[in-house]
Amino acid sequence: MTDTSETRMRLLKRGWWLALPTLIVLTAMVGGLPAQDKKTPEKKAQPKTVVVIPEGTKVEKNLAYVEKGHARQILDIAVPPSEKPVPLIVWIHGGGWLGGSKENPPTAAEFLKQGYAVASINYRFSNQAIYPAQIHDCKAAIRWLRANAKKYNIDPDRIGVWGASAGGHLVALLGTTGEVKEVEGELGNPKMSSRVQAVIDVFGPADFLKYAEHMGKDDVFGVNSLLSKLIGGPVLDKKELAKLASPVAFVTKDDSPFLILQGDNDKLVPHQQSEEFHEALKKAGVTSELVIVPGAGHDSTVIAKNSVKVNDFFAKWLKK
Repeated sequence: MTDTSETRMRLLKRGWWLALPTLIVLTAMVGGLPAQDKKTPEKKAQPKTVVVIPEGTKVEKNLAYVEKGHARQILDIAVPPSEKPVPLIVWIHGGGWLGGSKENPPTAAEFLKQGYAVASINYRFSNQAIYPAQIHDCKAAIRWLRANAKKYNIDPDRIGVWGASAGGHLVALLGTTGEVKEVEGELGNPKMSSRVQAVIDVFGPADFLKYAEHMGKDDVFGVNSLLSKLIGGPVLDKKELAKLASPVAFVTKDDSPFLILQGDNDKLVPHQQSEEFHEALKKAGVTSELVIVPGAGHDSTVIAKNSVKVNDFFAKWLKK
Protein backbone atom coordinates (compact mmCIF):
# COMPACT_ATOMS: atom_id res chain seq x y z
CA MET A 1 0.00 0.00 0.00
CA THR A 2 1.31 3.46 -0.86
CA ASP A 3 1.87 6.20 1.74
CA THR A 4 -1.06 8.10 0.22
CA SER A 5 -3.37 5.10 0.65
CA GLU A 6 -2.24 4.59 4.24
CA THR A 7 -3.00 8.24 5.02
CA ARG A 8 -6.42 7.98 3.44
CA MET A 9 -7.31 4.86 5.46
CA ARG A 10 -6.14 6.48 8.68
CA LEU A 11 -8.38 9.48 8.08
CA LEU A 12 -11.34 7.27 7.24
CA LYS A 13 -11.00 5.50 10.56
CA ARG A 14 -11.02 8.83 12.39
CA GLY A 15 -14.18 10.04 10.75
CA TRP A 16 -14.63 10.87 7.06
CA TRP A 17 -16.99 13.74 7.91
CA LEU A 18 -13.99 15.68 9.24
CA ALA A 19 -11.46 14.58 6.65
CA LEU A 20 -13.52 15.04 3.48
CA PRO A 21 -11.48 17.98 2.07
CA THR A 22 -8.32 15.90 2.50
CA LEU A 23 -9.88 12.84 0.88
CA ILE A 24 -10.87 14.85 -2.19
CA VAL A 25 -7.29 16.03 -2.61
CA LEU A 26 -5.85 12.55 -2.04
CA THR A 27 -8.26 11.01 -4.55
CA ALA A 28 -7.10 13.48 -7.17
CA MET A 29 -3.48 12.63 -6.38
CA VAL A 30 -3.97 8.90 -7.02
CA GLY A 31 -5.99 9.38 -10.18
CA GLY A 32 -9.43 8.57 -8.78
CA LEU A 33 -11.18 11.53 -10.40
CA PRO A 34 -12.53 11.40 -13.98
CA ALA A 35 -9.97 12.19 -16.63
CA GLN A 36 -10.18 15.63 -18.17
CA ASP A 37 -12.07 15.82 -21.44
CA LYS A 38 -9.46 16.18 -24.21
CA LYS A 39 -11.65 18.74 -25.96
CA THR A 40 -11.60 21.01 -22.92
CA PRO A 41 -8.66 23.44 -22.86
CA GLU A 42 -6.31 22.62 -20.01
CA LYS A 43 -6.39 25.02 -17.12
CA LYS A 44 -3.43 25.86 -15.00
CA ALA A 45 -3.47 23.67 -11.90
CA GLN A 46 -4.41 25.54 -8.76
CA PRO A 47 -2.67 24.72 -5.48
CA LYS A 48 -4.92 22.67 -3.20
CA THR A 49 -5.16 23.14 0.54
CA VAL A 50 -5.05 19.90 2.49
CA VAL A 51 -7.03 20.14 5.72
CA VAL A 52 -5.98 17.56 8.28
CA ILE A 53 -7.49 17.11 11.73
CA PRO A 54 -5.04 17.31 14.65
CA GLU A 55 -3.12 14.14 15.45
CA GLY A 56 -4.70 12.40 18.43
CA THR A 57 -8.22 13.76 17.80
CA LYS A 58 -10.86 11.48 19.31
CA VAL A 59 -13.82 10.92 16.96
CA GLU A 60 -17.03 9.07 17.82
CA LYS A 61 -20.05 8.83 15.55
CA ASN A 62 -23.74 8.00 15.84
CA LEU A 63 -23.96 8.37 19.59
CA ALA A 64 -27.52 8.21 20.95
CA TYR A 65 -28.32 11.28 23.03
CA VAL A 66 -31.70 9.81 24.03
CA GLU A 67 -31.57 6.30 25.45
CA LYS A 68 -33.63 3.92 23.27
CA GLY A 69 -34.78 6.95 21.30
CA HIS A 70 -35.59 7.65 17.66
CA ALA A 71 -33.06 6.74 14.97
CA ARG A 72 -32.55 10.45 14.28
CA GLN A 73 -31.61 11.24 17.89
CA ILE A 74 -27.88 10.75 17.38
CA LEU A 75 -24.78 12.92 17.18
CA ASP A 76 -21.12 12.85 16.18
CA ILE A 77 -18.33 14.33 18.27
CA ALA A 78 -14.64 15.05 17.73
CA VAL A 79 -12.31 16.23 20.50
CA PRO A 80 -8.74 17.46 19.97
CA PRO A 81 -5.99 16.37 22.36
CA SER A 82 -5.72 18.69 25.38
CA GLU A 83 -4.65 18.45 29.01
CA LYS A 84 -7.49 20.77 30.03
CA PRO A 85 -11.21 20.66 29.15
CA VAL A 86 -11.88 22.36 25.83
CA PRO A 87 -14.82 24.52 24.65
CA LEU A 88 -17.40 22.86 22.41
CA ILE A 89 -18.98 24.06 19.15
CA VAL A 90 -22.19 22.28 18.07
CA TRP A 91 -23.46 22.38 14.47
CA ILE A 92 -27.19 21.95 13.73
CA HIS A 93 -27.98 21.29 10.06
CA GLY A 94 -30.67 22.85 7.89
CA GLY A 95 -33.05 21.30 5.38
CA GLY A 96 -36.48 22.81 5.98
CA TRP A 97 -37.02 20.57 9.04
CA LEU A 98 -37.63 17.80 6.48
CA GLY A 99 -34.14 16.86 5.35
CA GLY A 100 -30.44 17.29 5.97
CA SER A 101 -27.85 15.46 7.99
CA LYS A 102 -25.21 15.88 10.66
CA GLU A 103 -22.55 14.77 8.18
CA ASN A 104 -19.83 17.25 7.12
CA PRO A 105 -20.32 20.16 9.53
CA PRO A 106 -18.65 23.24 8.01
CA THR A 107 -15.10 24.18 9.06
CA ALA A 108 -15.00 21.36 11.63
CA ALA A 109 -11.34 20.59 11.00
CA GLU A 110 -10.41 24.26 11.41
CA PHE A 111 -12.27 24.47 14.73
CA LEU A 112 -10.42 21.38 15.95
CA LYS A 113 -7.11 22.98 15.01
CA GLN A 114 -8.11 26.01 17.08
CA GLY A 115 -8.66 23.84 20.15
CA TYR A 116 -12.43 23.36 20.12
CA ALA A 117 -14.31 20.10 20.36
CA VAL A 118 -16.90 19.80 17.59
CA ALA A 119 -20.27 18.03 17.66
CA SER A 120 -22.94 17.71 14.97
CA ILE A 121 -26.45 16.47 15.65
CA ASN A 122 -29.44 14.96 13.89
CA TYR A 123 -33.00 15.66 15.04
CA ARG A 124 -36.44 14.36 14.09
CA PHE A 125 -37.94 15.67 10.86
CA SER A 126 -41.36 17.30 10.75
CA ASN A 127 -42.82 14.28 8.94
CA GLN A 128 -41.73 12.14 11.89
CA ALA A 129 -42.87 14.43 14.70
CA ILE A 130 -44.19 18.00 14.63
CA TYR A 131 -42.77 20.90 16.60
CA PRO A 132 -41.68 21.19 19.41
CA ALA A 133 -40.06 17.76 18.85
CA GLN A 134 -37.14 19.39 16.96
CA ILE A 135 -36.15 21.79 19.75
CA HIS A 136 -36.75 19.04 22.34
CA ASP A 137 -34.15 16.98 20.46
CA CYS A 138 -31.65 19.84 20.25
CA LYS A 139 -31.99 20.55 23.95
CA ALA A 140 -31.65 16.86 24.77
CA ALA A 141 -28.42 16.78 22.74
CA ILE A 142 -27.00 19.77 24.63
CA ARG A 143 -27.94 18.20 27.97
CA TRP A 144 -26.33 14.90 26.92
CA LEU A 145 -23.13 16.66 25.90
CA ARG A 146 -23.05 18.54 29.19
CA ALA A 147 -23.74 15.34 31.17
CA ASN A 148 -20.84 13.64 29.36
CA ALA A 149 -18.49 16.62 29.50
CA LYS A 150 -15.94 14.90 31.74
CA LYS A 151 -15.84 11.79 29.54
CA TYR A 152 -15.09 13.85 26.42
CA ASN A 153 -12.87 16.46 28.10
CA ILE A 154 -15.36 19.25 27.35
CA ASP A 155 -15.86 22.38 29.43
CA PRO A 156 -19.63 22.30 30.20
CA ASP A 157 -19.66 26.06 30.75
CA ARG A 158 -18.34 26.88 27.27
CA ILE A 159 -20.76 25.50 24.69
CA GLY A 160 -21.47 27.41 21.49
CA VAL A 161 -23.96 26.49 18.77
CA TRP A 162 -24.44 27.43 15.15
CA GLY A 163 -26.64 26.38 12.27
CA ALA A 164 -28.10 27.52 8.97
CA SER A 165 -31.71 27.90 7.78
CA ALA A 166 -33.79 25.39 9.80
CA GLY A 167 -30.63 24.86 11.83
CA GLY A 168 -30.34 28.63 12.32
CA HIS A 169 -33.91 28.65 13.61
CA LEU A 170 -33.14 25.87 16.11
CA VAL A 171 -29.93 27.43 17.43
CA ALA A 172 -31.78 30.74 17.81
CA LEU A 173 -34.32 28.91 19.96
CA LEU A 174 -31.50 27.38 22.02
CA GLY A 175 -30.13 30.86 22.59
CA THR A 176 -33.46 32.37 23.67
CA THR A 177 -35.14 29.51 25.56
CA GLY A 178 -32.60 28.34 28.10
CA GLU A 179 -34.66 26.31 30.60
CA VAL A 180 -37.98 27.66 29.30
CA LYS A 181 -40.45 24.94 30.35
CA GLU A 182 -42.78 25.31 27.34
CA VAL A 183 -40.09 24.07 24.96
CA GLU A 184 -37.61 22.32 27.25
CA GLY A 185 -38.95 18.79 26.93
CA GLU A 186 -38.05 15.85 29.16
CA LEU A 187 -35.81 13.80 26.88
CA GLY A 188 -32.59 12.56 28.42
CA ASN A 189 -30.63 14.08 31.34
CA PRO A 190 -33.45 16.40 32.49
CA LYS A 191 -31.40 17.64 35.44
CA MET A 192 -28.82 19.16 33.12
CA SER A 193 -29.11 22.67 31.69
CA SER A 194 -29.75 23.21 27.98
CA ARG A 195 -28.32 26.74 28.05
CA VAL A 196 -25.60 27.66 25.58
CA GLN A 197 -22.98 30.39 25.81
CA ALA A 198 -22.84 31.63 22.21
CA VAL A 199 -25.06 31.41 19.11
CA ILE A 200 -24.40 31.97 15.41
CA ASP A 201 -27.69 32.05 13.52
CA VAL A 202 -27.27 31.80 9.75
CA PHE A 203 -30.47 32.98 8.00
CA GLY A 204 -32.81 31.16 10.37
CA PRO A 205 -36.54 32.03 10.47
CA ALA A 206 -37.26 34.04 13.61
CA ASP A 207 -40.95 35.05 13.53
CA PHE A 208 -43.40 32.63 11.96
CA LEU A 209 -46.38 34.97 12.30
CA LYS A 210 -44.64 37.73 10.30
CA TYR A 211 -43.15 35.42 7.70
CA ALA A 212 -45.82 36.06 5.05
CA GLU A 213 -45.62 39.84 5.62
CA HIS A 214 -41.84 39.77 5.15
CA MET A 215 -42.10 37.55 2.08
CA GLY A 216 -44.82 39.73 0.58
CA LYS A 217 -47.12 36.78 -0.18
CA ASP A 218 -49.59 34.60 1.70
CA ASP A 219 -48.91 31.15 0.25
CA VAL A 220 -46.07 30.58 2.72
CA PHE A 221 -48.83 29.91 5.26
CA GLY A 222 -50.47 27.20 3.13
CA VAL A 223 -50.86 23.65 4.36
CA ASN A 224 -47.95 22.49 2.17
CA SER A 225 -45.50 25.14 3.31
CA LEU A 226 -42.45 24.08 5.31
CA LEU A 227 -43.59 26.22 8.24
CA SER A 228 -47.02 24.61 8.27
CA LYS A 229 -45.56 21.12 8.01
CA LEU A 230 -43.33 21.87 10.99
CA ILE A 231 -46.25 22.77 13.27
CA GLY A 232 -48.72 20.27 11.83
CA GLY A 233 -51.11 22.60 10.03
CA PRO A 234 -51.60 26.07 8.47
CA VAL A 235 -49.80 28.77 10.45
CA LEU A 236 -52.90 30.96 10.71
CA ASP A 237 -54.84 28.03 12.20
CA LYS A 238 -52.10 27.30 14.73
CA LYS A 239 -51.01 30.73 15.86
CA GLU A 240 -50.12 29.69 19.40
CA LEU A 241 -47.84 26.92 18.19
CA ALA A 242 -46.41 29.24 15.52
CA LYS A 243 -45.54 31.70 18.26
CA LEU A 244 -44.00 28.89 20.32
CA ALA A 245 -41.79 28.13 17.32
CA SER A 246 -40.62 31.75 16.94
CA PRO A 247 -37.32 32.67 18.65
CA VAL A 248 -38.33 36.35 18.74
CA ALA A 249 -41.19 35.48 21.12
CA PHE A 250 -38.75 34.36 23.82
CA VAL A 251 -36.22 37.18 23.81
CA THR A 252 -35.17 38.25 27.33
CA LYS A 253 -32.15 40.05 28.74
CA ASP A 254 -30.45 36.82 29.88
CA ASP A 255 -30.25 35.31 26.38
CA SER A 256 -26.99 34.10 24.86
CA PRO A 257 -24.85 36.49 22.78
CA PHE A 258 -25.72 36.29 19.08
CA LEU A 259 -24.04 36.69 15.72
CA ILE A 260 -26.67 36.71 12.94
CA LEU A 261 -25.61 36.23 9.31
CA GLN A 262 -28.01 36.92 6.45
CA GLY A 263 -27.99 37.63 2.71
CA ASP A 264 -30.03 40.57 1.42
CA ASN A 265 -31.11 38.54 -1.65
CA ASP A 266 -32.45 35.56 0.30
CA LYS A 267 -35.62 34.28 -1.41
CA LEU A 268 -36.43 31.65 1.25
CA VAL A 269 -35.91 33.51 4.52
CA PRO A 270 -36.40 37.27 4.05
CA HIS A 271 -33.73 39.47 5.61
CA GLN A 272 -36.41 41.28 7.63
CA GLN A 273 -36.66 38.17 9.81
CA SER A 274 -33.04 38.55 10.91
CA GLU A 275 -33.26 42.33 11.16
CA GLU A 276 -36.28 42.33 13.47
CA PHE A 277 -34.85 39.51 15.57
CA HIS A 278 -31.60 41.43 15.97
CA GLU A 279 -33.48 44.58 17.00
CA ALA A 280 -35.50 42.62 19.57
CA LEU A 281 -32.31 41.19 21.06
CA LYS A 282 -30.66 44.61 21.23
CA LYS A 283 -33.75 46.18 22.79
CA ALA A 284 -33.69 43.54 25.52
CA GLY A 285 -30.04 44.27 26.24
CA VAL A 286 -28.65 41.10 24.64
CA THR A 287 -25.31 41.24 22.85
CA SER A 288 -26.12 40.82 19.16
CA GLU A 289 -24.37 41.57 15.88
CA LEU A 290 -26.15 41.40 12.52
CA VAL A 291 -24.20 41.03 9.28
CA ILE A 292 -26.15 41.48 6.03
CA VAL A 293 -24.18 40.17 3.04
CA PRO A 294 -24.94 42.24 -0.11
CA GLY A 295 -26.16 40.14 -3.03
CA ALA A 296 -26.04 36.87 -1.12
CA GLY A 297 -28.95 34.44 -1.17
CA HIS A 298 -29.88 31.40 0.89
CA ASP A 299 -26.52 29.69 0.40
CA SER A 300 -23.10 28.90 1.84
CA THR A 301 -21.50 32.14 0.64
CA VAL A 302 -23.02 33.84 3.68
CA ILE A 303 -20.78 31.68 5.89
CA ALA A 304 -17.80 31.74 3.53
CA LYS A 305 -17.70 35.55 3.48
CA ASN A 306 -17.81 35.75 7.27
CA SER A 307 -15.29 33.12 8.34
CA VAL A 308 -13.22 35.65 10.28
CA LYS A 309 -16.28 36.94 12.15
CA VAL A 310 -17.33 33.37 12.96
CA ASN A 311 -13.89 32.58 14.39
CA ASP A 312 -13.66 35.86 16.32
CA PHE A 313 -17.15 35.47 17.76
CA PHE A 314 -16.59 31.99 19.11
CA ALA A 315 -13.14 32.95 20.40
CA LYS A 316 -14.60 35.91 22.29
CA TRP A 317 -17.33 33.96 24.04
CA LEU A 318 -15.87 30.47 24.37
CA LYS A 319 -12.17 31.07 25.02
CA LYS A 320 -12.42 33.45 27.95
